[in-house]
Amino acid sequence: MSIQITMRQSSRLPNMRNLGVNLRILVIVNAALALVAMVLSNSFSEFSTLITAISAVAQPMLLLSLLLLYISHPLLIKLRYWQGVLAMMLIILFTCSSVHGLISQLLIFNDFDNLQARMRTLLFVSIISIIIFYYFNLLQRAYSPAVVEARLQALQARIRPHFLFNSINAVLSLIRSQPKQAETALEDMADLFRVLMADNRDLVPLAQEIALCRQYLALEKLRLDERLIIQWQIDDMPPDALIPPLVLQPLLENAVYHGIEPLAAGGTITIQIYTKRNEVHLVLKNPYSGQKNHLSGNKMALKNIKERLTLHFDLEASLKSKQADGEYQVHITLPHTTK
Repeated sequence: MSIQITMRQSSRLPNMRNLGVNLRILVIVNAALALVAMVLSNSFSEFSTLITAISAVAQPMLLLSLLLLYISHPLLIKLRYWQGVLAMMLIILFTCSSVHGLISQLLIFNDFDNLQARMRTLLFVSIISIIIFYYFNLLQRAYSPAVVEARLQALQARIRPHFLFNSINAVLSLIRSQPKQAETALEDMADLFRVLMADNRDLVPLAQEIALCRQYLALEKLRLDERLIIQWQIDDMPPDALIPPLVLQPLLENAVYHGIEPLAAGGTITIQIYTKRNEVHLVLKNPYSGQKNHLSGNKMALKNIKERLTLHFDLEASLKSKQADGEYQVHITLPHTTK
């Protein structure tokens, strides 16, 4: 049902098919090259000449290494972490050694075709590669699922009692008059809390998250009745797209609590999901009453969701929120990935 991303040791390997990961690598490597050229130069003109010469050799090595790592990524993620690191290092060193040999054959640079120069180049490549692996390992730990999940559970611990008591009261009011509806509501509650208490560290199909949201909103509809209006605009939704679990449900909970409940007449929550240029867009809108606690109440949920999006998709995912004309909107963008 889901892709193992965070439990396996291979999860700490950089995702070489992620645009954000590749951009980070390009920045780190080029910054290191500029630093080396700066240290070895005595003037700006000397620096310019040296960085040009270094880049002429380093850029083909870098770009070809990224290309080969991109191609081999599906195989690398099947390995254990240290096996994956070793395999990536071998690919990088083999690529750089081959490019070095090709350039030496072309005799572009003087004194380039010798073993000492090649060993010096490979040593520098190894040091930069280790630094990059260490950086991504630290980044993964900073956004580790254990930490994020703990923050999510803290958020849910604050929201759940309010929702739980209201739902129980709504079900109690239906037991005698509408026992069948009360039974359905209890089943929805059981399913919802089963998901909330589960190990939510793997990506899930979007259709599964939508089903959970429908169950949650059905429970809220029991007590809010006509005050709560839901508009689903999901005809263009890709049901098999993979997203982090509990992305929409906490936002809907905040939309009900901060957007609908403060209004005597209630209001409308709009959920719009569509694809555009191989990206999945999730847009949630709810009334904004102007109360000061609205933004503060949403802040923890938004921060948590943004961290989990970064964990899974790096720079390819984003979360933006805004308020205008009596409406609060959250717009999530993430890559369209499937099993």
